[in-house]
Amino acid sequence: MPTVLANVNDLLEKMMLEETGEYASTGGRKAKSIGINKSYCHAMGILITANHIEMVLVNLGDEIIKKDRIRLKFTAELSYCTEVAQKVKTFLEGELAKNTLLGIGVAIPGIIDQKERIVLKSHALGIENYSLRFLEQALEIPVYFENDANAAMLAEKKQKYPNAIYLSLNHTLGGAFCIDGKLFRGQNQKAGEFGHMILVPGGRKCYCGKSGCADAYCAASVLTQNNRQSLDAFMEKIQSGDEKILQTWNEYLDHLAVLISNLRMAYDMDIILGGDVGGVLSDYMIPLGEKVMAYNGFEHDVSYLKNCSYKKEASAVGAAKYFFTKHMVEL
Repeated sequence: MPTVLANVNDLLEKMMLEETGEYASTGGRKAKSIGINKSYCHAMGILITANHIEMVLVNLGDEIIKKDRIRLKFTAELSYCTEVAQKVKTFLEGELAKNTLLGIGVAIPGIIDQKERIVLKSHALGIENYSLRFLEQALEIPVYFENDANAAMLAEKKQKYPNAIYLSLNHTLGGAFCIDGKLFRGQNQKAGEFGHMILVPGGRKCYCGKSGCADAYCAASVLTQNNRQSLDAFMEKIQSGDEKILQTWNEYLDHLAVLISNLRMAYDMDIILGGDVGGVLSDYMIPLGEKVMAYNGFEHDVSYLKNCSYKKEASAVGAAKYFFTKHMVEL
């Protein structure tokens, strides 16, 4: 008990913990409740896409205290890095949290060599062997770079999902998975590329050049007709009973169910449904679950299917949260 009290007092003095109230009296002095001081430190997260940047400011309680989405077309020119740095500066103006900012996590759709600070390849951004050094210098504070799907996995609570697969159902299909609370990256940083597993041999052409990839059947682009309509508009048409849209949705769930069943058989882990489509699937878990069970004769429930904690901001939040883990380790 003396050691615990000494540690708690030390953390209170450092302002990492704070008094959050009092418990009911049991006859003596009321006991005080102690909790994390959410404002002790903050981190910023950025998601870079082909046409936008998503920015979030996150506190130690994993709460988004500010967010913004800005249209900014990606280019490989150095001027792009300068413009991103200016957007970040504007985003943080007037925020008291910038004085407790640990760093900026940047999520990028692509394969990243973190040690060398290079995007080895990104189909979404149209780049190969792209150096991130100038962007790092332009931001002027500690920066962490991460693949967007890996970052989305990091946004989930490790205590809740120490072993899990994350399906990122965005414009393209990405993925990641954790083992014992740590991202598994594979030998060449390509672990979790579930979008390029063959789902339908000889099927639809995928942007990678192969035919029948899961991406060609389960990415959000299947529903948005490659961004010719918004996902929100597609979902509204489902509600209105549009027969053609309902058929497309039913086929989409069929293919997604096959992918989920295959992943469950291979990894025997919880599967978190994230990304743009994952954000709207919570209302359709029963029909999706029924389809999954039809393909899996070894299990009689789909309680391993989980909805994501964050929707559009997941990758930016996960990239930001890296700094909280790093800071705690250093303490």
